[in-house]
Amino acid sequence: MSSTSSLPEDRIRAEVQSARLDATSDADWQSFMVRFDTEFPRLQSLFHRIYGPGADGELLQVVLDAAASWQERPADLKTLDASRAMAPDWFQSNRMLGGVCYVDLYAGNLAGMRERIPYFRKLGLTYLHLMPLFLAPAANSDGGYAVSSYRDVDPSLGTMDELAELARELREDGIALVVDFIFNHTSDEHDWAKRAVAGDPEYQDFYLIYPDRQVPDAYEQTVREIFPDDHPGSFVQIDDGRWVWATFHSFQWDLNYRNPRVFRAMAGEMLYLANQGVDIIRMDAVAFIWKQLGTSCESLPEAHLLLQAFNAVCRLAAPSLLFKSEAIVHPDEVVQYIDPGECQLSYNPLQMALIWNSLATRDASLLAQALERRHAIPDGTAWVNYVRSHDDIGWTFSDEDAAELGINGHDHRRFLNAFFVNRFPDSFARGVPFQDNPRTGDCRISGTTASLAGLEAAREAAEDDGAAVARILLAHSIILSTGGIPLLYLGDEVGQLNDYSYRGDPARAGDSRWVGRPGYPADRYEARHTATTNAGAIFAGLSRLIEVRKQTPEFAGGQLVAFITNNPHVLGYQRPGLLDGEESTVVVLVNVADTPQDVTAQTLSGLPPMARELISGDSTLLHTGVTLEPHGVRWFRV
Repeated sequence: MSSTSSLPEDRIRAEVQSARLDATSDADWQSFMVRFDTEFPRLQSLFHRIYGPGADGELLQVVLDAAASWQERPADLKTLDASRAMAPDWFQSNRMLGGVCYVDLYAGNLAGMRERIPYFRKLGLTYLHLMPLFLAPAANSDGGYAVSSYRDVDPSLGTMDELAELARELREDGIALVVDFIFNHTSDEHDWAKRAVAGDPEYQDFYLIYPDRQVPDAYEQTVREIFPDDHPGSFVQIDDGRWVWATFHSFQWDLNYRNPRVFRAMAGEMLYLANQGVDIIRMDAVAFIWKQLGTSCESLPEAHLLLQAFNAVCRLAAPSLLFKSEAIVHPDEVVQYIDPGECQLSYNPLQMALIWNSLATRDASLLAQALERRHAIPDGTAWVNYVRSHDDIGWTFSDEDAAELGINGHDHRRFLNAFFVNRFPDSFARGVPFQDNPRTGDCRISGTTASLAGLEAAREAAEDDGAAVARILLAHSIILSTGGIPLLYLGDEVGQLNDYSYRGDPARAGDSRWVGRPGYPADRYEARHTATTNAGAIFAGLSRLIEVRKQTPEFAGGQLVAFITNNPHVLGYQRPGLLDGEESTVVVLVNVADTPQDVTAQTLSGLPPMARELISGDSTLLHTGVTLEPHGVRWFRV
């Protein structure tokens, strides 16, 4: 904590005014000062709650850094800031569609990504998340999540200038750039870490480093192990005998946010990325950023205060930048990070997990319950809905929610783990266990959408793959219609399969998540226009769903109302909205079973007798009931 005494607000304002550069126009400076008058009281209040009034000296430096960053911000980004201020709900449009990929695996390098832009535009992407692409240790980087520099791109991928140019080209095509901001930790090769090890007093307090095991032992009484296969506990010993906090891998050292200079340093890195043209930053491992002895050190109140303070800094200097939280924790904790003043976007891990649960059990009850109970989030925010990510799948549903449906959470997770790694009779899934513990049955699941949905198993058995294709389309139909930003793992739109070659790479063999990170599936992309191939069937079906979503304004925003189907195999929900200025509703029905399922006339009796089914374009009689084919999906406008 800083020992600087509290500074009066008028002095801080005067210091900020003196930071104006001669080249800064009156309009640019006035816009900054208007935001300063709005945001500084909030930022100062948050800083005082985190660090106390004595940290005002560091707070002043943070604001001066923000003033400098704003004055350096490119003119086209300032124009974007202004346009998005006029349409703050831009990310809630029904035309939003996200894609995510690793640069090297999907396109080789940043130049290759630029060549893919015409395809992205044709697919309909408006949001592109490039997985970690910054400088990281060569031997093992946890897939890029061990950052050695936030200002240098991995040289094998390109340069920061190339990233800025890619961002500009994407922006011209209406595609927002998303990158990861790994702000819980750095790699042990980061300059800050090297200086800390060398004894530099400025940087030793950037990390949580202790001379012996006394303090680490005290913390580990209440802190869980995240990667026990990598190292026990939460600390690792460095070469000089001291112990440093490493929540994840031994080469990822946690930053010490009790030091306000760490906050200032990381705010500077964040604003630097924003000025390269990054539109959205994925806030990695948000639950772990604050440590408090005697607690789990996860999702503590100070973690939220820090996120809000970072948010206030960005409103000063990069006002259109959005935060996306990555909190794969209990559903009650996930929603705590979602707020216009904290993280405007959030992954939706519960929905993702329960889509797969529904396919495995052929029962939609848990997912229907979650949509009714846990889907609503504050105005001005949105879910990022996904079928699967670069990471493993964990079964993050609430045991209390499951118990209401007669499901034992522990036993059910064991079933799901067994099912998705093909240890259950007649499983269609070909996932690979991650962090497997055969004794307890605990594990998480890795794999591509197609392999998890049965396409790999069908190929092995030389059987018809129609059911697998239908499951893939069903899963994507849900993320496209529940509200928020649907996110495709690029390559899944053509049914890419697991890549087992990682087992032959010593740097990756111990991390089964690489099975779900295949290289660019050129043959499947080539086949996407051939209707008789499964790649063609998946691509055509998904393209149709994407196009219909664009034409369905009821799918904008996030409002969702439950629809009870009275059939556990059929998921139902309603998306109310406006169509040509008039109230309208789309009723969604999804059959997660392998057999035809009925929704009775009585169940549908509250709806008009006829509705237009949007995917097929056909008019459908509802007053006689509806029969859905196996894995069938209906979007009825009523």
